[in-house]
Amino acid sequence: MSGNVGWDDEIVLRKRAEHSKVTRSSADINAARRSGAVVSTEKKVTSNAGHVGEDFRRIAKVAETDEIIAPKAVSMDVGKAIAKARLALEITQKELGVKVNEKQTVINDYEAGRAVPNQQILGKLERALGVKLRGKDIGSPLTFGKKA
Repeated sequence: MSGNVGWDDEIVLRKRAEHSKVTRSSADINAARRSGAVVSTEKKVTSNAGHVGEDFRRIAKVAETDEIIAPKAVSMDVGKAIAKARLALEITQKELGVKVNEKQTVINDYEAGRAVPNQQILGKLERALGVKLRGKDIGSPLTFGKKA
């Protein structure tokens, strides 16, 4: 060692060359942050303009404007069809909620036309009540399989 090294000087015996590492796990990113390494995260964005649905167009419109736009709610036709089918089966909103694994308030929101449409919930309600709630012929009996 040379004579010009003082007590307070830092001596590095081995230093690895810095290289960028691409990782996808949050554990590796957190470990790098704890060690003090410079971390840069980028989200890969892919878009397929041909498959953009109505919801995505609406979200883009909301992002571009400063106005407050209320979310789309189910129509009153759907709410009336749910209530009519439920009363025909003589079950309460709570019993229907248990049947489709949802809360009674969700069923109430759908019947009142306040709920934001969720295709999974509508599908469960269709199967439980036996009526169509999506597409054409809302309120008509649900048919399974091929029509004769």
